[in-house]
Formats: sequence, structure tokens, C-alpha cells
Amino acid sequence: MSAHEAQKIADEAGLDLVKISPNATPPVCKIMDYGKFKFEQLKREKEAKKNQKIVEIKEIWLSMTIDVGDLNVKAKQALKFLAGGNKIKVSIRLRGRQNAHSDLGLDVMFKFFDMLEGKAVMDKKPGLEGRTILMVLSPNKAADNGKK
Repeated sequence: MSAHEAQKIADEAGLDLVKISPNATPPVCKIMDYGKFKFEQLKREKEAKKNQKIVEIKEIWLSMTIDVGDLNVKAKQALKFLAGGNKIKVSIRLRGRQNAHSDLGLDVMFKFFDMLEGKAVMDKKPGLEGRTILMVLSPNKAADNGKK
């Protein structure tokens, strides 16, 4: 059918003629209420956006000379962040002579990771970047699925 005839039918019905695939031969068109279509499409997009989970990156600062009690407190806080579905950036800032003993900082990082009891996965292994030791952790999906 010609585009003119299709437009005439759409006008009689009080609807719009919408080209679905204009590059096809012959072009594919549909007679519909375009305003209603756009409204429903917008509604679907809003619903999808509402159901989306935004992952934040929380940061926890440790020190090379941190004691066991303080490390436990930081680990407890990290578990709360992980339970909320957030990623964690753990960092140790090296000061002065600590730069010469960065291996001790790495030991603290691994000890901290062990305290999280398998509830975290290491996205980025602890490594020295300038004067900072960084490690990135994310929630362990396998541990969460096993609990439910």
C-alpha cells in the first residue's frame, strides 16, 4: 500500500502512521497512537532505572601499625559495606621510614582480607602505588548465594 493511502487510513482512525523500519523495502509502518507509545516507553525506562542498584565505592584507611582491636573494628565496618553490596577500597598511606618496609603494609592488607571470612573477593590485589598501598574488594556473590 502506498504511504499516502496508509496516512489516509491513520487519519480516519485518529491515529498516527509510524515508520518501524524505514530502510526496508518496502518500508514497514504501523498505525498507532504515538503519544501513548512514547508515554509507555518512558514509564518502562523509569521502572528499569528505579530497579537499578548503584554500586558505591567505600574507602577504608588502615595504618601499618594498626592494632588487632582497631583492625577488628575496621573489618566489622567493611562487612557492613559488603552486605550493602558496595565495593571497598582499602588503603594504607606510608609515611617516612615506612616506605622502606612496605612488605609489612602488605601483611596488614592480607590479614585484613582474611578477617572478612570469605565474604569478599579481591578485585585488585594489594600493591604499592606511590606512597600508598591499595586493594579493592567486592562482595562475594557465591558466599551470599550459599547463605540464602
